[in-house]
Amino acid sequence: MNLRLFIALEPPDLVRRRLAALQGELQRAAGRTAEEVKWVAPDNVHLTLQFLGAVPEERLAAVQEAVAQAAAEAAPLELTVMGAGAFPNARRARVLWAGLGGDLAPLSALAAALGRRLAPLGFPPEERPFSAHLTLGRARDARGLPGLAAALAHAGGGAEARWRAGEVVLFRSHLSPRGPRYEALSRAPLGA
Repeated sequence: MNLRLFIALEPPDLVRRRLAALQGELQRAAGRTAEEVKWVAPDNVHLTLQFLGAVPEERLAAVQEAVAQAAAEAAPLELTVMGAGAFPNARRARVLWAGLGGDLAPLSALAAALGRRLAPLGFPPEERPFSAHLTLGRARDARGLPGLAAALAHAGGGAEARWRAGEVVLFRSHLSPRGPRYEALSRAPLGA
C-alpha cells in the first residue's frame, strides 16, 4: 500500500488563529471573488518542507530515519507570520499565502538537508528554490483570480504571530471529497 506523505512544520494554535483572521480579512476585502477560492481549513495550515507523494509503506521507516537525521542537524527556528501574497503574482492569484520572517536562512538549510537525506531514497528535492509560506487558499480557476490584488495589498497588516518551531512532522495525507485530512506519523525534534 502507498502512503501519500509530506514533511512540514506545524504552527501552534496562536498562529492558526492569526491565519484564520487573515483569511477573514482577505475574504472581506475580496468580496464576491472570495467565493472563487478554496480556503484551507486553519487546522490544516502547515509549512511544507518537502512533498514526497505516494510512498510504499515498506519504505516508511527509512523516510522517518532520514527526516530524524536532518532534523537533528538543525536548531529550533524562530518564525514570524507577516504579510500576505499570491503565486504566481497578485494580479493572477492562484495560491494565496501568508508570508514568513525570522530564521529563514536556517529554514532553507533545513529544507535542503531534508532533500539531501531523502534523495538517496528516491525523493529528489524540489527544483524550484525553497519559498517559505503558509498556504491560505487556492483559486478554483486554474488561470487564477485577477480580483484579489487589492485584497492582498490591504491584508496582513495586523499583529504578527510568532512561533518557535521545535520539530519536523512527517504527515500522511488522506484525501476525500470533503477535503484532506492530515495525520502526523512521526515527529522529529530539531537539534536533538
